[in-house]
Amino acid sequence: MTPATIGILTCDDGSVAEATAELRAAAPDAHILEALAEGVLLVDAGRPFAALATHWRRTPPIFVRHMMPVQVVAPLGGHAGDPTYLARVLPGKLPALDAAVSFSVQTRVLMEAPYKPFDINTALASALTGEAGPTLDVRAPLQVVSVVCAVLKRWQPAPQLIVGGSVGKGRRQVALAGVSLAANNLSNWAGGMRRFAREEGQISRAEFKLLEAIEVFGIEMPAHGVALDLGAAPGGWTRVLRRAGQYVTAIDPGDLDARLEGDAGVRHRRMTAEQYLQSDPDSFDIIVNDMRMDARDSARVMAAYAKLLYPHGWALMTVKLPEQNRQPVLDQTFAILRPAYIIVGARQLFHNRSEITLFLKPKRERSNTYGD
Repeated sequence: MTPATIGILTCDDGSVAEATAELRAAAPDAHILEALAEGVLLVDAGRPFAALATHWRRTPPIFVRHMMPVQVVAPLGGHAGDPTYLARVLPGKLPALDAAVSFSVQTRVLMEAPYKPFDINTALASALTGEAGPTLDVRAPLQVVSVVCAVLKRWQPAPQLIVGGSVGKGRRQVALAGVSLAANNLSNWAGGMRRFAREEGQISRAEFKLLEAIEVFGIEMPAHGVALDLGAAPGGWTRVLRRAGQYVTAIDPGDLDARLEGDAGVRHRRMTAEQYLQSDPDSFDIIVNDMRMDARDSARVMAAYAKLLYPHGWALMTVKLPEQNRQPVLDQTFAILRPAYIIVGARQLFHNRSEITLFLKPKRERSNTYGD
């Protein structure tokens, strides 16, 4: 099979321009074929999609959240029989799975249909597993069969991509499918949509941002570490850090959630981040910052706090993005941080919305830096 150049990129629906710029920077001949939904772009990379994936594995993009190749296009009927039909026609046409490693089927349905992604996942996974087939692993697969069900508006797929019928003027509902290594998809989750179950005792949805960042950046928590939470109220990030065994100093003039009262592992200082810096502060293994302020002002606060991090420590901050002129603001933010930190990672995560998250380490010694 000819290496696929067609693929689907996913990003936040407010960051399409930035994601498109990242695509063209990595693949100058790439172009957008059409938008399948808000933040879901069908693209021709102008080069083998695997080569683009390899490039982004080395230097991850900030705004492109998830990617998948399109190797097969199957016309759909838009009825309840579609999952069974896909389970029949796709296995023999997609590239063969490696039977020695785990796999998962990940489906997104971007059109009106009488079935859910789960229905396609179940039918197709059953068809792909057998006595000698690969093992199904939904949470941490090494290879992924990706399926996107959508209505094509403009793009006419090449005949060699189409299976199970034709894609013409009256048949524009299709399943776009491909096989790839999970590591080449930028995210282990369909469309990069990492969802967490709401927990009993959860204080705020902001907790999901910290949980996702820890997972995406592969962050390891120190045993019984000491953490500083800047702009902590109402305390969602403090709660996540406490559950990970950290002792937390929470800085915020506002109140913390009552569920944190009485926790001997939480020290609440009712002051601003600037005031705490002038109050003979401690040193920390971890500093986190989810403050609502201009990205550059937040970066200046973090740069000032770098001296409080132990050499082995790390920091995590969210950067609030303006609606316009985002790239100059990001460039300025990075320039403020780089004298004090190594920028290990920068991503717009699923739970970020109109912001990105930065993973930082104090600049005590040379290391690989993001974008240097």
